[in-house]
Amino acid sequence: MEEIMDSRPVSGKIVEDKTVAAGNPWGRIVLKGERLRIIDLRGKQAVDFLCYDAADPNDRYNAPNTMKLGANIFLSKGSGLWSDRAQKLMTLVEDTCGRHDTIGGCCSSEMNLLRYQKTPKANCRDTFEAALKPFSLKRSDIVTNINWFMYVPVKDDGVMAIVDGISKAGDYVDLVAERDVICVASNCAQIYNPCNGFDPTPVRFITYKPD
Repeated sequence: MEEIMDSRPVSGKIVEDKTVAAGNPWGRIVLKGERLRIIDLRGKQAVDFLCYDAADPNDRYNAPNTMKLGANIFLSKGSGLWSDRAQKLMTLVEDTCGRHDTIGGCCSSEMNLLRYQKTPKANCRDTFEAALKPFSLKRSDIVTNINWFMYVPVKDDGVMAIVDGISKAGDYVDLVAERDVICVASNCAQIYNPCNGFDPTPVRFITYKPD
């Protein structure tokens, strides 16, 4: 197991700093102009993520719009996170990993049983549901999500696969809120495919007001 490492310090006033174990939820409202840093403390740890317009959560992250407007299936520095109504919710302003998945979605007990004939103790769909509850959102509000630090390459013939992540211990992303947004995450506990290197580990979420 790789040693836990951290990224360079944030430049600004910290609003919240939480380390979240694998299989656990995280969520908060990130105000316009604030930044959210997500740190992969040990490397190769997928973090399932969604965001919603806090003023109207019916307008939420939209994967096809994000891919079309970014002209790429991967997210990297400079990518915008776009909503159903083509409003920019957040922008990826720092990224030490290089690419992040937009198409794989989240694991669920049903898909785990179908694909692997067994299921871990936690799955991201259930964890998302727990993360959404404090914001009066529910399971039906879960849409195709971002998977930070997860690598899902696609070949010329369309074949895709979930493979070993490319993130290293201490890699991070910084997102700036373009409006007040509800952000939720599931720190993935999957152990039956290599999205977490078969060893799910903690991640750190820092919300801060930049200098």
